[in-house]
Amino acid sequence: MTENWHSVPAKTSHRIRSFIIYVVLLVVAFLLGFVPMWIKLRANAGSLADAQRQLSLARMENSLASAAIDARRGDYETARLAASEFFTVLRTETSRGADSALSQAQKDGAQPLLAQRDQIITLLARGDVASADLLSDLYLSYQKLMNP
Repeated sequence: MTENWHSVPAKTSHRIRSFIIYVVLLVVAFLLGFVPMWIKLRANAGSLADAQRQLSLARMENSLASAAIDARRGDYETARLAASEFFTVLRTETSRGADSALSQAQKDGAQPLLAQRDQIITLLARGDVASADLLSDLYLSYQKLMNP
C-alpha cells in the first residue's frame, strides 16, 4: 500500500508535465501560423490604403470629366450634379488632413479650383453654354494638378 501511495503523485506530476508540454506546443504551433499571416495582413493593409487613394482620385476625375461632357452635350442638370459631386469630394479631400488622398501640394493647388465652384454651378443651373468651356478648362487644370 505504501508503494502505490508514492507512485500516484509521480503519475500526476508526469501528467501535469505532459499537459504543459502539450499546451506549449499548441501555443508555438498557433504562433507559427499567426505571425506570418499578421505580417501579410500589415503589408496588404498598405496596399489597400494605396488602392483606396487611387480610387478616390479616379472618382473625382470621373465626376469632373462627366460634368464637362454632359455640359458639352447640353445636359446641364446632369452636368451640375456631377460637378457638384466633384467639388464636394475635392473639398472633403482638402480638409481631411493626413488621411487625404491628396498631397499637401495638391491640396494647395486645389484651392483655385474650389474657388470656381459657385460660378460653375450657377452657370450650369441656368443652362449657360459658357459652363462647358469653364468645365473643360477646370478639367485641364485638375489634370495638371494631379499629374505635374
